[in-house]
Amino acid sequence: MPASHSFSESVGALESEDLRAVFAAQSILLEKLVSVARPPYEKESVNVILREATEIALQLTGAEHGSLILFDSDGQVMESLLPRRDILPYTKSDLIERVMKEGLAGWVARHHDIGCVHDAHTDGRWLVLPDQPYTAGSALCLPIISAEMLLGVITLAHSAPGHFTPKLTEVMRILANQLALILENAYLFANLSDSLNALGTAQRECDLTAQSLTAELNKCRKMQMDFLPKEIPQLPDWEIEGFFFPANRVSGDFYDVFLLPGGYLGLVIGDVCDKGVGAALFMALFRSLIRIFSGAAQLKRNLVNHAKRTVGGEGQSADHRHYSQVEAIRAVALVNDYIANEHGEMSMFATLFFGILDPESSRMVYINGGHEPLLILNREGIKKSLKPTGPAVGVFGQTEFIYKELVFQPGDILFGYTDGVIDARSENGKRFTKKNLMSLLANPAATVMDVMGQVGTELFAHIGKAPQEDDITMLALRRKTPG
Repeated sequence: MPASHSFSESVGALESEDLRAVFAAQSILLEKLVSVARPPYEKESVNVILREATEIALQLTGAEHGSLILFDSDGQVMESLLPRRDILPYTKSDLIERVMKEGLAGWVARHHDIGCVHDAHTDGRWLVLPDQPYTAGSALCLPIISAEMLLGVITLAHSAPGHFTPKLTEVMRILANQLALILENAYLFANLSDSLNALGTAQRECDLTAQSLTAELNKCRKMQMDFLPKEIPQLPDWEIEGFFFPANRVSGDFYDVFLLPGGYLGLVIGDVCDKGVGAALFMALFRSLIRIFSGAAQLKRNLVNHAKRTVGGEGQSADHRHYSQVEAIRAVALVNDYIANEHGEMSMFATLFFGILDPESSRMVYINGGHEPLLILNREGIKKSLKPTGPAVGVFGQTEFIYKELVFQPGDILFGYTDGVIDARSENGKRFTKKNLMSLLANPAATVMDVMGQVGTELFAHIGKAPQEDDITMLALRRKTPG
């Protein structure tokens, strides 16, 4: 079974009750992730996630024992949680080394594939360790993978042979996929925690304050950059480009382009309120939640309360693919409720545009949550403005979001930006302004690179040597002209 199986492909094989259990487990892990990111920051945040994930896996599958091993970027064991809590450190490292060389976890790590041992007495991949305090009749081991990088392996064992059915394997496959996203964020939070803790030491050492702060903010900036898409999906008959030029400080700008089950494309551009490390943390959370919720469209069909609060706009249709797009766009309502209900006291929200494109029909379903209007351009200039269809995301729970639709004609370009573009200041303090941007976009453009280059050239000429106050973010999509 391929380890890269997607969330929505997996959920189709499960009952609604099973899906709700997995969704509840995912929510617990997200909640634990956010709790370890709050002050006072814990250095053992990854270990907290390890313990919680193992306990949840045992509950979901009825397994009797579980272990979780994490790897660093070089493939070396970084953290581990084993069922044997009474072993000495040197013995633990020896056991892990043997398991990775001869056991099921090592087989899974090498093949990036799920390993299911129905009978541990006859399957040579199961390694019986010296003085093992439990008997295993069957076992299940799954890789935790993000962007083809192996983050870890989770192993479950039961005393009875044949315990791990195909249904339990699907449940764990979904949990492993979501755990990969959560671990990405856990690493970000742990590193940002180190950054903030370092500032306390810097205050006692005035001579090192500036150097320490700069180094830590550079780390935060790099982590923020890592959350932007490393590669934008390339689709036949479509051009897609993103542009992100960071300011000197950490902020909450982000964009994302990702494929969804069914061949759809998700496009996001957003701006978390405020600046600094807090905005960067919430940027990562918004980005991950949008991906998780939009990728679980089949599950969200059961969440009737949320479904009633997303209202159709102009140009609706009733075909199946349209219904799938609408299901995915409801991720905005789910993200809004999570942020508003769980973190409302922090008054953190984001303006964002989220669109679901069906490349086959050229139809896009979208929600603009309080963001700057995106523009549809063609060879004659500005064709249409996609104004907000709802408020900023995360302000109030139970908010109604209206989706709208559009169909791209050959040559049409979708162009989006954050306020770092129009608010950019020159050396004499003059802003670039929306008026100047609209004037530029009124000129015909043949490709997305023409648009990006045209705006970028004028914008950076305007800024000159002035300090950049905010990130500059742009996103563009174009339906190619046949021939």
